[in-house]
Amino acid sequence: MTCLLSDEQLQFREMATRFAREKIAPDYQKREAEGKIDRTLIREIGKLGLIAPELPEEFGGLGVPSITSGVIAEAIGYADINVAYLQILASLNGKILATHASRDLAHEWLPPLISGDMVLCIALTEPRGGSDAANLGLSARRDGDCYILKGEKSSISMADQADAAIVFARTGRIEDGARGVSAFLVPMSSPGVSTSRFNDLGSKAIGRSSIFFDDVTVPVSHRIADEGAGFVQVMQGFDFSRALIGLQVLGSAQASLDESWAYIQERQAFGGPLSKNQGVTFPLSEGETAVAAARQLCYHTLGLRDAGLPHTAEAAMCKYLAPKTAVDVIHQCLLTHGHYGWSLDMPHQQRLRDVMGLEIGDGTAQIMKMIIARDRLAASRR
Repeated sequence: MTCLLSDEQLQFREMATRFAREKIAPDYQKREAEGKIDRTLIREIGKLGLIAPELPEEFGGLGVPSITSGVIAEAIGYADINVAYLQILASLNGKILATHASRDLAHEWLPPLISGDMVLCIALTEPRGGSDAANLGLSARRDGDCYILKGEKSSISMADQADAAIVFARTGRIEDGARGVSAFLVPMSSPGVSTSRFNDLGSKAIGRSSIFFDDVTVPVSHRIADEGAGFVQVMQGFDFSRALIGLQVLGSAQASLDESWAYIQERQAFGGPLSKNQGVTFPLSEGETAVAAARQLCYHTLGLRDAGLPHTAEAAMCKYLAPKTAVDVIHQCLLTHGHYGWSLDMPHQQRLRDVMGLEIGDGTAQIMKMIIARDRLAASRR
């Protein structure tokens, strides 16, 4: 990919890589133990222009191409996929606000989001819906110049660390489906908002929580776009975030590969280094190939986005293939290290647990395959 990046993108990659490996990687396992991402670190990342840099300069962004954001996601994912996911949330939420919110609301929230002074989560999933994302029960009842929100969101990343949430609620009838869903920006400090965190296998620095809305009052000015248009907004944003997630998890897989290549040259067995054995080097070579192929797919998808071309199916391919590839590769790297890899003191087991969560979050493999099939079937009928 190096020869296809511009000089500016290469500079971004160098800066992000250096910062990630010096400032982010050393505390990867510490962040899991603490169960949070330090706000000072987030502000440092924002100060470098590494949070949602693709957003317009009008709001404090840099207006760079999507591929540049991908380069950053991969570089930071190499050090800690949890920190990289924070940035992906910023890109997803930032796009929604920049495109669909009022100018006043966008100018109030986007600059601090980009600078790292604020964190936004996205509250779409509900206990009753899961992958059926439009099947929402959380209600938003109009009351004069306000809406009253009542109900529950579930499996929301960063919910108990966020300053605000973009919340999707039903303003229409159940039978209206996706067309009856509206989006709101809700400060997490609002009276009636509370959270409860799940005890998950991985991604503990991000955290996954339920959010409860007990008659929460939200001004009409905090509604994002027209009433009933909320679901369409978020689906458009996922095409971008899915490609970024692909690069985020592939960065983590590449870190385990790099460590494994170094390890097999140092580890002695049967009269020489492990690297002399094809049974050891071939699985790593297969991993390098799989990661390189998935990486190209992700950058191709971002290139389509930058060119203004359709990329929904390609984004779904990224979200299906990259996490699966990363899980397989990191697992092999763990095995390559033998019982050293099995130790909780080594990062492979945490990477494996963290990456596995993204086989589920932001759309399962089954949903991604449905999107791909729907796109190809529609194309075959044209």
